Amino acid sequence: MKRKAIAASAAVLLLPLSACGGSARAGDDNTVTITVGYQSKTINTVTAGTLLRSLGYFEQQLDALHDGHTYKVDWQDYATGAPITADMTAGKIDIGSMGDFPLLLNAARGKQLGQPTRLVSVTGYNLRGGLNTVVTAADSKLTSLADLKGKKVSTSIGSAADGTLVRALQRAGIDPDKGISKLNQQPAMGASALSAGSVDALSQFVAWPGLLAYQGKAKALYDGAQLNLPTFHGVVAREAFAKQRPAVLEAFLKAQAEATDYLNARPVTAAEKVAEATGLPAEVVYLYNGAHGIATFDPAVKPALVSALKQDVSVLKAAKLTGDVDVDSFVDDRYVRTALGTADYAKRLDAAPPASASEVWPKGGGKTTSFGSPKELLAYMARHDGDIRAAYVPDATTRTLWFADKAVWVADGGQLLPFVTRATAQAYVDAHGGAQVVSYADALRRAS
Repeated sequence: MKRKAIAASAAVLLLPLSACGGSARAGDDNTVTITVGYQSKTINTVTAGTLLRSLGYFEQQLDALHDGHTYKVDWQDYATGAPITADMTAGKIDIGSMGDFPLLLNAARGKQLGQPTRLVSVTGYNLRGGLNTVVTAADSKLTSLADLKGKKVSTSIGSAADGTLVRALQRAGIDPDKGISKLNQQPAMGASALSAGSVDALSQFVAWPGLLAYQGKAKALYDGAQLNLPTFHGVVAREAFAKQRPAVLEAFLKAQAEATDYLNARPVTAAEKVAEATGLPAEVVYLYNGAHGIATFDPAVKPALVSALKQDVSVLKAAKLTGDVDVDSFVDDRYVRTALGTADYAKRLDAAPPASASEVWPKGGGKTTSFGSPKELLAYMARHDGDIRAAYVPDATTRTLWFADKAVWVADGGQLLPFVTRATAQAYVDAHGGAQVVSYADALRRAS
């Protein structure tokens, strides 16, 4: 029988799907179904989800196994990591992807239910924590994290965005339990609540903060990179599945590496593919996943990320969401090492994130242009008014990429410096005599 790797169709890609049936199950015709849980709109998991699915690399790798089985991939889309964990521990999902805090809850839940899981690779990461952002309404008068005291804040408890909020509030001297009124909401619900004015701020993971800013519905209040603590998304697999079908798991990880290489080599095309599949604006996808985006993609399980994961345990314990988690036992990079080979894995493990840069995406163009400084980018934009699809600049202190027209600009002598938030811009002004916050229009005028 000629083997085929078949991608199961989803009724509607953008809606979460409920798991059905068992996973890695063999049918009467010797067909084996592999169930993959992913989050289409959590775009730092695209190399293990949305982009990987659209490229068909996993199916191709399965077809190359030549082990006598016909493989079918059942892709199931979710809004967050929690339902993926629920279905994994019920034996309904074999491979899943989610953020660092949900990964820890996955590990704890799997151990509790006697269905252990293992972290097998990484998707997107930011070594400073820039993947999470606290935003307020575009017309909000709140200007710093300290202004949140006594306010209503929406987040998803147990998520990396909630972890950022908790740590940021603690650093600001605000009790995260008593100093604010925290609402536990799904990202979409929180975004709606912010737009409706029923909450004062929203702390969320990608791509929600960037999307709301791009739409003119929000502005950044706190850049997660100010914590200077790594945050990442990763791939988790059921231990029983990994032991039963190691070649299949390795095929997935090979495919993930291929998707990663595709994204890094063709960032604009990859952003457009993800945008088409998710309904997100390509300009927002590129903010995070572009050539100089907030996220860096690599499947290697870097020690810095494992160390950060260990630090995250205390935050979840304090929130009484979990007890101790044995991170060292949870992390298992044997499969990805085998899949990629010793030399390639070592190279990826040592690779540094690409340097941040200012970048313009012209209208009608399939390529972007990078600039040596934000001022050079502004000068180019002033000369090409109306011909720019999107423009991105790195924060002068955290290096977090942000939309040029949404950034807070500071003029300091001959320099024009962008910041994600007004608070960090003001901190710079306070420390540099003569520096001043200027409008975006004024920054363009000064650059030209």
